Amino acid sequence: MINPEQGFTSGVIREADRFVGRYEDIRDCIKAINTELGLVAVYGKRGVGKSSILRQIQHMALGDYGLSKKSGLEREIPTRPRTYLTVYYTCDSMIRSGQDLLQRLCNDQDPEDGLLRLVPNDGKEIVEFARTKEVSLGADLKVVNWGSKGIESSKYARIIPNDIVQTFRNMVNAIVIHQVEKRMKRDGLLVLLDEFDVIKDKAGLGSLIKSLSSEKVKFGVCGIGRDLTDLVNDHASIERLLEEGAIHVKPMAEMELERIITRAEELFKGALSFSSTVKARIAKLSQGYPYLVQLFGKECVAVANKTSVNEIDDHVFDMVIEDIQSGRAFPTLEAMYQKAIGGSTDRQKLLWLLAEHKEEAPLYQDESGRIQLKKVRTDADVFDIPYVDQLLPRLIDANYGPILYREKQGVYEFLNPVFRVYVTLRNI
Repeated sequence: MINPEQGFTSGVIREADRFVGRYEDIRDCIKAINTELGLVAVYGKRGVGKSSILRQIQHMALGDYGLSKKSGLEREIPTRPRTYLTVYYTCDSMIRSGQDLLQRLCNDQDPEDGLLRLVPNDGKEIVEFARTKEVSLGADLKVVNWGSKGIESSKYARIIPNDIVQTFRNMVNAIVIHQVEKRMKRDGLLVLLDEFDVIKDKAGLGSLIKSLSSEKVKFGVCGIGRDLTDLVNDHASIERLLEEGAIHVKPMAEMELERIITRAEELFKGALSFSSTVKARIAKLSQGYPYLVQLFGKECVAVANKTSVNEIDDHVFDMVIEDIQSGRAFPTLEAMYQKAIGGSTDRQKLLWLLAEHKEEAPLYQDESGRIQLKKVRTDADVFDIPYVDQLLPRLIDANYGPILYREKQGVYEFLNPVFRVYVTLRNI
């Protein structure tokens, strides 16, 4: 039995040796973290690999430029690259405001990525991690023990009751003075905030980031494009911080998607291979989204295990496609699909028409994904789909997804472009 996670994963790509492609994005990452002043802003559609890029930024910030060298970008690396202590926090929907986020950051005890581990504290053992390949047993962390001697936190990182903003400021300042400058001799502190888009009320966060950003403190946020606009609107002058730090992650070209599968073959160490035609088919069907390539790959491994084969050829891949079309594969996407259509054959047809609606340019060149409802209505008449206006509301209702986002009158967009691709693959 082959473990699919050995070559494919539907999670964030943390290890640099798993990361494939993204030449221009890697170049932008190098520039962003080596700029003394500025906000790193990683944005793009769901499923394009934003979080994986943010993790690679963390590697570079810690001084690991192995991925850059592997990508042929060694000349882009400064003679003396800036190095940081790093904090990495993934936001969730329970965080409703900036105040909630700061509460989480100030109380996060994650031993690898948390802010609290860096705060000077008498008798506290503080650690920093450098992601390297030197660690045995396949781990990606090398622990550098700072020892147990510290500085009294009440003096240098005072907690102010009922004022989480000032407490956060005190913690950041204490880390810069006693850890960044004195102990670890780094250039700065880098605070990376993933899934930033889930925070509903970001009021004040832009101003706080602007006021704290300096040559010693840098922030990085990751989310969809609309959320970065919200951040800019919170404090107009923050736009200047984005000049050299904005990284727009777009869907990948088919050649790069095929390389993900080739890299997976290498990780399987000969236990599983893919024919060139199957690689091309997966790359084409994934429409630029590496997340879908990973899902296709894992499903291929499942079929290979079931049929006791070690090569994924067209015959095996046809079995995978059959499972997808019937709804047996990709259970999470299938659950979204069933919830959206609600048992209505007409809504099922309409959803397929919406998903099949094409822009003039290929998706990986023009990723807007906007749907002109007027054009869809014409096709709906051809497929004998009555009452489009009665079928559509469920698709934009939060209780059933939502599946679509209404940009303006008559113009819609799939909130999850990966789901859009899934709908096109699914049998109607």
